[in-house]
Amino acid sequence: TARLVLLAGAAALASGSQGDREPVYRDCVHRCEERNCSGGALRHFRSRQPIYMSLAGWTCQDDCKYECMWVTVGLYLKEGHKVPQFHGKWPFSRFLFFQEPASAMASFLNGLASLVMLCRYYTSVPASSPMYPTCVAFAWVSLNAWFWSTVFHTKDTDLTEKMDYFCASTVILHSIYLCCVRTVGLQHPAVVSAFRALLLLMLTAHVSYLSLVRFDYGYNLAANVAIGLVNVVWWLAWCLRNQHRLPHVRKCMAVVLLLQGLSLLELLDFPPFFWVLDAHAIWHISTIPVHVLFFSFLKDDSLYLLKESEAKFKLD
Repeated sequence: TARLVLLAGAAALASGSQGDREPVYRDCVHRCEERNCSGGALRHFRSRQPIYMSLAGWTCQDDCKYECMWVTVGLYLKEGHKVPQFHGKWPFSRFLFFQEPASAMASFLNGLASLVMLCRYYTSVPASSPMYPTCVAFAWVSLNAWFWSTVFHTKDTDLTEKMDYFCASTVILHSIYLCCVRTVGLQHPAVVSAFRALLLLMLTAHVSYLSLVRFDYGYNLAANVAIGLVNVVWWLAWCLRNQHRLPHVRKCMAVVLLLQGLSLLELLDFPPFFWVLDAHAIWHISTIPVHVLFFSFLKDDSLYLLKESEAKFKLD
């Protein structure tokens, strides 16, 4: 759940960074586009471009920016300067059509881990469990978010950026909803219905403002920090209250603490090792077992609630 908070801050510089403000970079891109991206030169570019690159949306202009980025990086290193960022990102060595190979693969593996755990949930937990529909919905919301994270790290466009951000916001709001159902909703369904409507209204207003008014990175960061704190405090308070009565709750507590601790990796922002592995990618990789642990908690908790509801039914 810390993911979208960190992404929001990282993208605040996307409108301009040291590298793409350099005259040498701008001149290089301008000359490259004039030389290669019109008329017969453009037809030649398209004829020799691999099909997987064109299907992924890589254009002649994108190739010019990529090549000129490395020209600029080479000049910086030759003159003893630090590696600059371009459009809010470190320079990454493209692999096939993957713009950020390590982060894209890590996002895919997070999604795969979530899918595997969802399948285990399906096979282990009967549909009659009180939390079954909410947990399954959360799993699908998470899978959708990791899909768009993979797409965004594969090719950064205005659309893929917005989908990555919006889907990440949906995950954390659904995590708050999941917590509300678990802590309040099983005893007070009406409260949950009202809270669900409130969260949907908040999400609609958030997405509408960022899509129709302007994509304000500062507002997005503030909003995500606020809902992230609500999520963390609510889950952690419930875990502390129930850890002795329900031993499996310690898994949830570990997830909350690990996610907050691992998010500190983003503060170690550094140029990528071998132009592939940066702090963001390492963070994505490190969250894979954390998601497995959280789904394990959801499975254990759902089975506990099922057993509790069956025992109560027998007593009645």
